[in-house]
Amino acid sequence: MAENHQNSLDMATRIGELALEKKANTVKILDVHDLTSLTDVFVICSGETDVQVKAITDHILDELSSIDKPWGREGYDNREWVLLDYINVVVHIFHESAREFYDIERLWPDADITELKDEAPPSSETPMFDDL
Repeated sequence: MAENHQNSLDMATRIGELALEKKANTVKILDVHDLTSLTDVFVICSGETDVQVKAITDHILDELSSIDKPWGREGYDNREWVLLDYINVVVHIFHESAREFYDIERLWPDADITELKDEAPPSSETPMFDDL
């Protein structure tokens, strides 16, 4: 049982890292395995545009396709709230406005929450454009 839970946390961390690769906002892992029988872990993140929500979703699906496929996928067509159900890990990819409206993190106040951050923020000395 503990091994399955650790596998779920590892997968959630990988999914969070993939979301960060597409510049997802506020990537959180909610460990709910002691709180519900629905799943072990939620990954919650958001994008600023529907194009970014699609890019985050596609990147996760593409990168995990060789090891796992979601049992369910909802909301992909309207891109306000995409849900990927990997059974033990459920991924919520929100458009920023929908995330603020639904605020699903508040439903799990007792969850262990880990926020993932991009390890290498751009330096202020890094030029935005090559010399033109």
